[in-house]
Amino acid sequence: MKLAEQVTFGGSGLDRAAHIRSDEAALRSALAHRNAAAVVMWRGKPLVRGEGLDQLATIPLDHPVLQAGYADAVPEPVFLGCDDTDAPRFACDISSWEPKDQDLAALGMFLVPSEQTHPEFPKDHVFAELRRLMTRLNRRDSELAATAKAIIGWHDSHRFCAKCGAPSEVSEAGWQRVCPSCKAHHFPRTDPVVIMLITHGNSVLMGRSPGWPEGMYSLLAGFVEPGETLEAAVRREVFEEAGIEVGDVSYLSSQPWPFPASLMFGCAGVALGRDITIDPVEIEDAIWVTRDDMMTAFAGEHPVLKPARRGAIAHFLLQNWLADTLD
Repeated sequence: MKLAEQVTFGGSGLDRAAHIRSDEAALRSALAHRNAAAVVMWRGKPLVRGEGLDQLATIPLDHPVLQAGYADAVPEPVFLGCDDTDAPRFACDISSWEPKDQDLAALGMFLVPSEQTHPEFPKDHVFAELRRLMTRLNRRDSELAATAKAIIGWHDSHRFCAKCGAPSEVSEAGWQRVCPSCKAHHFPRTDPVVIMLITHGNSVLMGRSPGWPEGMYSLLAGFVEPGETLEAAVRREVFEEAGIEVGDVSYLSSQPWPFPASLMFGCAGVALGRDITIDPVEIEDAIWVTRDDMMTAFAGEHPVLKPARRGAIAHFLLQNWLADTLD
């Protein structure tokens, strides 16, 4: 698919400079670089700025907030790579900071509406939920934010050795954890997920999960199991969820999805029939939607149907299906 990397969080060409991670001298030089700066994360939220919260904020590494001992998941900056200006970019976690007199009740929700401000940062700098921001940020900012969220989240959930249970230690500039007890090495986790544009004639298969906003439908999706190809996962998931057998399967595009640690593989599949039998444990409903109805939904004029959320790969794939730009 020619437009594959135009998906939200798609590749912006960030130089991840992986050779620096294991080179102590090069890492020290990057940390001391006059243009080095950090993407700051607080409980999964990136620090953003601007009137429209449409820019990722970066903070000098010697900023007092970053020196105040607020680090939780990882105590040192994680090296993300070098920006176009050859400026090193890091991710710093300050999740131990406790905001005073601010709304924390919504933390942990699917889409957190609240924002938090730190008194040491400029007034237009706030911590906000990345799902709300992902279509506002430019490609470089969105890649940095997604990478920072995913890697900090991995450290937060993998503080102990999976082999022996001992506390593990950060190494490789944040891209590895090593167990001092059994010497096991652990690397950032990414879970493969297939998300399927299943068509039959001029219609696409859509489903909805319990708890979604009324009228919202999206493409079917599911985790790839060990020992399974992407094609097999597409056919299995569609049959399990909707009772539809799928023939030809092809790959379209992928999307890093740091909620918390998935890589979405967008695939196209041709249904061999239209009779739907849903598994109520998996999904709440599944329907065939014609191209005309989907165009009406994308225009916001459909009386019932709401399309997948903007920024998600499902929206991206459907948009390109409607525009005949999947090739």
